Order: sequence, then C-alpha cells, then structure tokens
Amino acid sequence: MKKTFLLGSILMIVCAPFSFAQLNWQPVDTGFGNLPSSVKLYKTTDSLNGRPFIAYCIVASLKNRKLEFATQVGKGKRYTPAQFYEQEGKPLVVMNATFFSFATNQNLNVVINNDSMLAYNVPALQQKGTDSFYYPTRSAIGITKSRRADVAWLFTDTAQRWPYAFQERPILAKGKTSDPNLADLNTLDHWKWWKMHTAIGGGPVLLKDGLINVTNEQEQMFVKGEKDLHPRTAMGYRKRELIILVIQGRFPGVAEGATLAEEAKIFQDLGCVEALNLDGGGSSCVLVNGKETIQPSDKGGQRPVPGVFIIRQKKR
Repeated sequence: MKKTFLLGSILMIVCAPFSFAQLNWQPVDTGFGNLPSSVKLYKTTDSLNGRPFIAYCIVASLKNRKLEFATQVGKGKRYTPAQFYEQEGKPLVVMNATFFSFATNQNLNVVINNDSMLAYNVPALQQKGTDSFYYPTRSAIGITKSRRADVAWLFTDTAQRWPYAFQERPILAKGKTSDPNLADLNTLDHWKWWKMHTAIGGGPVLLKDGLINVTNEQEQMFVKGEKDLHPRTAMGYRKRELIILVIQGRFPGVAEGATLAEEAKIFQDLGCVEALNLDGGGSSCVLVNGKETIQPSDKGGQRPVPGVFIIRQKKR
C-alpha cells in the first residue's frame, strides 16, 4: 500500500504531484539539499492561461517550533540573496521581499524582526504637479510569537513601537504634510497595534478571507498595471502553514510571469486565507539551501536588495 500524508486539507500520495485548478505542482525537495519534513518545495511548469509558466511554492509549517521565521536588513546597503545567505549562517530559505529605493538603498515597507521595527512604510506620496500628498496604508504579512500569521494594511510611525493595523480595508487619505501622523488619515476605521514577532511588507494585498481582493489602487501600487506580466515574489498563509510563491518571468517563450490577478488566483487555489504581493521584477529571487529556484530576470543575475525574509532550522 502506498503511504499518504496530509498537505493542508488535501490527501496526497507521497512523491506524487498535486493539482489546484489549472496548475500541477511537482515535489522537488530532493534537488535542493536536505530539508526538514516541515518544509516542502514544489514546482510547476504548466502553462498559465495559455502562456509558458514556471513557478515554485514553499510550504512551511508554522506549528514546528524548530523552524525560525526571521528578517534581516542591509543597514544602508544592499546585498544579493546569496550574500545574505552567507551572512545569516546558511538558512533554509532566503527570499527578497520589500520594495526599495535604488538611490538610498532604503526599504520602502515595514520590516520587523524579534519584536523590533527595522524599517517603516513610506508615509506619504506626493501627487504629481501639486503640493498634496497621498497617505497610503500598505500591506505586510506578520507572524506572532504564538506563530499565527496575519496580513494587514499598516500605517507606521517612527515614534511608535508598533504599526497601526487596519484589518478590514486599506485607508487612502490625502493631506498637505509630508510627515503625517495617524490623525492625518482622518478615518474612523478601527485599528489595532500590530504586535508581530516577525513581519515583512510589500503590496498589494491579493487575497482576503479566502477571496480575491487586489488592493493595488488603494495602496497606490501598480495603478493601471493590473494586466502587466512580471516575475513575482509573494507570500500567504493557510491553516498553520506559510506559503511562499515565486514566479519566473521576462523570459519570452519560456516563462513570461503573471499578473496580480493570476497571482491571487494561485493563492486562492492553494487554499490560502490571506496573501500579498512583494517586490518582484528583477528583484524576485528565492534560495532554498542556497540554491536558486527561479532564474532571476536581471542580466547580471541576483539583484542586491536591502531586506530579506528568512526561514532557518534551529540547531536545538
């Protein structure tokens, strides 16, 4: 009799592929060194809406306390994921995450590690040709000390230890100051302190309560770019499992990437509760035991980034 195991709510045959909607995912753990049973790696080369497609999916157990979920920043510098891999003691997974400024190497999204905010969301975006500013609440995914995952829209303030989190919808306010505080959002929406042990930001949200909900306009990201195909890095979660998705793109005839809506549909088909997009394009790169999953689209290979998300196996 063949042995079986339970992956989420899907009963699987060991070493057999699993299918969600139009994509079949093949296990490829053995090609990436030793992985604990709590971390699974899958690959698909099925076409996506008639286009050539390559993607990888990591499923990591949030229940296994031998896994540590962390972040790291470059502290004013940018490093390739491979360099972060060496600096961080060769963890199981290293992935790009936040958007950033090429000019200043600044992370443009929140980064939290060990209960401390290492980077903050952009507080204001100036409207072209005016003296007014947008105050977007951009999204992030976090993990609490009790190892529960959550996606929320955040407003960060350097004077506060924790971000302000909006759980139901993003807030998009306008004003005249480039350095707003919470009162400048001028909203009655309920918020709470987002007390995450580990978190990384990006945007937009793709999935909310299991339903596709792409909030790119509200987060002022990729406005009018909903149909653009790009390499993608993204993260979501389902019941006590963290899901990392990385999509290869910008390789005509081989791997052409995905739209935000297609990315959202993949997460929905994977059974996720919530998910969000992270920095993509030439930044997209996920390493498993130091080995690249997708091929980065930049001609020079891995793009240096100022922040990464990490999964490592505790030694004890």
